[in-house]
Amino acid sequence: MNSVEIKHLDLQFSSVKVLQDLNLTIPKGEFLVLLGSSGCGKSTLLNCIAGLLEPTSGQIHINGRNVTWAEPSERGIGMVFQSYALYPQMSVEGNLTFGLRNAKMPKDEIAKRVKRASEVLQIEALLKRKPAALSGGQRQRVAIGRALVRDVDVFLFDEPLSNLDAKLRADLRVEIKRLHQQLENTMIYVTHDQVEAMTLADRIAIMKGGQIMQLGTSDEIYNRPRNLYVADFIGSPSMNFLDGEISNGRFRRGDLELPLSGYQFAEQSTRVGGAIIGIRPEHVITGDLVGSAPVSREVTVDLVEPMGSDTLIYTQLQDIPFHIRMDGQARVAPGDRITIGIEPARASLFDPATELRM
Repeated sequence: MNSVEIKHLDLQFSSVKVLQDLNLTIPKGEFLVLLGSSGCGKSTLLNCIAGLLEPTSGQIHINGRNVTWAEPSERGIGMVFQSYALYPQMSVEGNLTFGLRNAKMPKDEIAKRVKRASEVLQIEALLKRKPAALSGGQRQRVAIGRALVRDVDVFLFDEPLSNLDAKLRADLRVEIKRLHQQLENTMIYVTHDQVEAMTLADRIAIMKGGQIMQLGTSDEIYNRPRNLYVADFIGSPSMNFLDGEISNGRFRRGDLELPLSGYQFAEQSTRVGGAIIGIRPEHVITGDLVGSAPVSREVTVDLVEPMGSDTLIYTQLQDIPFHIRMDGQARVAPGDRITIGIEPARASLFDPATELRM
């Protein structure tokens, strides 16, 4: 059974189209992440699902019921916002129970739900405190708990970790993943952070200009990006791109020739003419393994960024900026000449005209 279905959804403010003929089906129990840069429409889509924005056209179904024009309280969803939106004068327990008390829920049922949510989120010891006495991570746990006590089938998260520091963000990311595995509810999560998306999601929907550029698993999006935008957006540093042409089963740019015998072309792709090849920095071969690569080149190191577990190298290949990710223990300095290897089978080829994967 599908949990959420979005059919031909459009949203327009004056002459600006924010969402354009958007279709999305989310199976029951899936963790879906809406990923994209600011202004791509991801939060707008989430607000349409929540009932906080009315679409211009199209339909939204939750658990088989058309809720396009239903009030937020009638949709069976729980929402967690970027800002904690806690009542400062109430205790944690008061914040958790406020909505349930307004709904005239029996006291024993309220107590049962608060107990369950506080145990799951490990906030039992905080129930009598007020928000001012909590850390940012604790406040976000309470905000999640407020959605959790509603005991709904669909949870919506609108960039819930963006206000937290890096370590706390990583810790809560693990907690949200564990929460999903424990509850098995449908979760729709909005973020601009690709690390959050890749680690949390069952599937990722990458958005741009109110449309979904690619919908797939982390592995599919990372290894087989559907178009140039997705390839450039996923990865830090982003993919290296070289423009050239394909002929006789080889990619050529100047004196650089890469054999494409191991590359899996899409069925509809032409195998001659202009092309853009994308190579991830972590797929560039260095060190003792260079000899196993089909093609090798010597490059000059321009800049080195030591990152502990990794070392990022900035150089140029065919007069184009080129990034390389090496082992954190690599001993490399600016001005060094190093030999790199390229394995075209792990690369991505794109059509310059359509920007689609070849």
